[in-house]
Amino acid sequence: MKKGPLLNIALSQLIASLGHGESVVIGDAGLPVPPGVPLIDLALTRGVPGFMVTLETVLTEMQVEHHVLADELPLHSPQLAQRIDELGLADKRTLSHADFKRMTHSAKAVIRTGEFTPYANIILVAGVVF
Repeated sequence: MKKGPLLNIALSQLIASLGHGESVVIGDAGLPVPPGVPLIDLALTRGVPGFMVTLETVLTEMQVEHHVLADELPLHSPQLAQRIDELGLADKRTLSHADFKRMTHSAKAVIRTGEFTPYANIILVAGVVF
């Protein structure tokens, strides 16, 4: 049995398979998943699992070079935007929600949570550990 906090097989395989510059999306329950992009659906019910617990767990194993958020996040969900900022992730980039959704087309996978907070979505771009 794995010793670390991330127990989900699909998430562990995804993170282990990432190369430098490849991206993973963690999204709320309503984020559309582009055709052809694999979906890891964790959503059980409203709020379960939540966006932040999913993000924090993924970050225990994933090396992140930069991350992308929608410009609309701090306007519509300022508390969530602050919580993400408090994680101290390197190199935050922002763009419109429409452009964010277009960027998800090149993701290696989308992780769907049960989050119902508006714009609770992030793109994590893999870095290297050396």
